[in-house]
Amino acid sequence: MSKTISFIGSGEIGSTLARLSVAAGYDVVMSNSRGPETLTDLVAELGEHASAATAADAARAGDLVVVTVPFHLRDKLPVDALAGKTVIDTMNYYPIRDQRVPELDNRETTSSELVQGLLPQSTLVKAAHNLDYVRLYTAARPTGSPERSALPVSSDDEAAKAEVIAWLGAIGYDAVDVGTLADSWRQEPGTPSYVHAYVVGYPEDDASQEEAQRWFREAANAPISKARLTELLDAAERGPVGGIPQPGYVNGLRPDKH
Repeated sequence: MSKTISFIGSGEIGSTLARLSVAAGYDVVMSNSRGPETLTDLVAELGEHASAATAADAARAGDLVVVTVPFHLRDKLPVDALAGKTVIDTMNYYPIRDQRVPELDNRETTSSELVQGLLPQSTLVKAAHNLDYVRLYTAARPTGSPERSALPVSSDDEAAKAEVIAWLGAIGYDAVDVGTLADSWRQEPGTPSYVHAYVVGYPEDDASQEEAQRWFREAANAPISKARLTELLDAAERGPVGGIPQPGYVNGLRPDKH
């Protein structure tokens, strides 16, 4: 079993996955764009099984490496340090935030296929990206729990996919194998399995920013079983990437921020 999970990006998603990983018995190595000295508080919170490093050193240290930065920073990844690594891609392409990418807007490829092209010596797995950071933490459940949810996983490499599925299982989630990276559009923003399926309710269309923020913080989990997730993935239709207005946004609030 993988023992060390490294993180390139230590925002809300990265730090949440790190907390779940430490609780499951993994060591974690955190990094960000500002340097390891800025991660002192987070490492102290995570405890003795956590450390901070540069992005390149974190990449070298990890048995699995979670890339959790905004999609438009994908070309800043430490390509050489990630060579030979299994890389978990949690990045989502949002046209409203990221510089537009014509081949994604035209649905010629998927965001993870683009990232895999940037990391030719790494093995990419798309996972842990379709929940907002609040639900990602609070929805985690032990194996066998009737409230345990499943997350979608895509990769061109079956062994890497199995390794990531084992990690997800340890941190509190079942998984559904979506297929290859070319199939990963089924789990991207705007599809039925993205964010809102895992949340009970939805704020009114005319909700204020304050009301939307409160809903985001307090909305309950809606457990999604493997069978239900499979239904949602099968129901996906390949529409405009990201969509405008885009599911995942509430009055300008993007709940699954990194």
